[in-house]
Amino acid sequence: MKLLYIIRHAKSSWDYPELSDHERPLIEKGRKRTRKVIEYLKKQAARPDFIISSSALRARETADLIAEGLGIDKDLVKTDPSLYHTDANQIFTQFADLSDRFQEVMIVGHNPAFTNFSNLFLVPPIDWLPTSAVVCLEFETDKWEEIEHAEFKVKFVIFPKLIGEV
Repeated sequence: MKLLYIIRHAKSSWDYPELSDHERPLIEKGRKRTRKVIEYLKKQAARPDFIISSSALRARETADLIAEGLGIDKDLVKTDPSLYHTDANQIFTQFADLSDRFQEVMIVGHNPAFTNFSNLFLVPPIDWLPTSAVVCLEFETDKWEEIEHAEFKVKFVIFPKLIGEV
């Protein structure tokens, strides 16, 4: 079995027009919402072996916040620029060379790709994956490269608003 957590980055700031989209930081509201999600993940006994994050600052900050909150070594957080501008099918390439010794993996990135990727597994589909949302999938395989075609089940879908507004 392999567990995959699909996470959209936390809410970020539009207050700095001089910054590129890639360098927009998180805002405190985004951090607070993510801390609520971290508490939920702890109750679900989430223990990722590896985290793959988009290279955008808001995604990296989200991945680091989650790693810290779950007690995961930051050396287990990898940044991949290809997750910044990607599509649902390209996300599968993240798993082609992933070590099968990892049982639980998180990916942190952006819409619309993360909504579209999640909707490959969700019935009914969701309209939009909100910031700090998590989709957790369990695949019946021992190999990451096989998840695209493996049997799966949706373990949970959690949005900060489902936990309670901050």
